[in-house]
Amino acid sequence: MHCPFCGHPATQVKDTRVSDDGTSIRRRRSCLKCGARFTTFEHVQLRDLIVIKKNNVRVPFEREKLYQSILLAVGKRDIAHSKIEQLTNSIVHELESRSEPEIRSSDIGELVMESLLSLDKVAYVRYASVYKNFTKTEDFEEFVAKLTRKNDRKKH
Repeated sequence: MHCPFCGHPATQVKDTRVSDDGTSIRRRRSCLKCGARFTTFEHVQLRDLIVIKKNNVRVPFEREKLYQSILLAVGKRDIAHSKIEQLTNSIVHELESRSEPEIRSSDIGELVMESLLSLDKVAYVRYASVYKNFTKTEDFEEFVAKLTRKNDRKKH
């Protein structure tokens, strides 16, 4: 593993931890040249997935892109990093378990929204604002009103 700070090819693993759900390994590393510390993650990949974008362009699925979009949605919320990892892992597992190796980006977006709704409603609205391309405050108001009505129906 090359050091991301100085590029030196030799690093040393200082600590290794398995995630709560057992699907990834977190390693703390130290560069043998500059001494910088950084974290790496190892994840199981069952198979290669292809994402079909809205314009029908096909691109390889990137777990890190999914993780970053979830991280952005939950930003500054009191959500443990392990929960974000678990959520990402469960979405990736769901996608890899499907029979088709090609998945529409809209299907991924819906799966993320569904997962965020059960985790944190504010993160859910944040993600939806980007995913559904809210352009004005009324878009937020309508979306939150639908969410509120949905919650009221569940209570009764």
